[in-house]
Amino acid sequence: MRLILQEFLSLDGVSQGPGSPEEDTSDGFTRGGWLVPHLDDAFLRIATGWLDEADGFLFGRRTYENFARDWPAMDNPDDPVAAKLNGLPKYVASHTLTKADWEPTTILDGDVPAQVAELKRRPGRELHIHGSARLGASLLAAGLIDEVRLMVAPVVVGSGRRLFPENGTPAGLRLLSCETTPSGVAAQVYATTGRPQCGTYEADAHVDHADPN
Repeated sequence: MRLILQEFLSLDGVSQGPGSPEEDTSDGFTRGGWLVPHLDDAFLRIATGWLDEADGFLFGRRTYENFARDWPAMDNPDDPVAAKLNGLPKYVASHTLTKADWEPTTILDGDVPAQVAELKRRPGRELHIHGSARLGASLLAAGLIDEVRLMVAPVVVGSGRRLFPENGTPAGLRLLSCETTPSGVAAQVYATTGRPQCGTYEADAHVDHADPN
């Protein structure tokens, strides 16, 4: 399976609490719900299309607990998002969880990157990381992420947990597609390319000198 990191981000990179003020108040975060005013039919179409490729989900503990609290109650069989999240295999990376009641769930402890690498060798299409910014960043640093899918909302939150923290591991990306919804959300899809390339800007090499004669 390919490992996909899918995140909802603000313009300043915050990934915490996009869905409601109560979604994730850890570390005193009080600015949740910033994505909701920007949801529209195009957003739902794109997100549902991405979800159609999932054969399983991978979470960090905090995101798993939030999802496991909310999604089992959303049992409308006509809701494709709920049907996928509730029905497909789920994996949670945690050294503290001893049981996971949101079936079917498997707890990954010990060497999480090695266990995720083993999951990727199994047959299937895509294993999705939703939320779980710390887990996603660590697996990106480990070279295990195949594709990054971002929904970037036109809002500056100003505080909160970020997907790409300061002093994080550098990563190269190649843009595969970008679509903007009527509400202003930029849906961006990137392939990972390993370490980023660097260079030195030389002004003379980019100036088109006209012939004075």
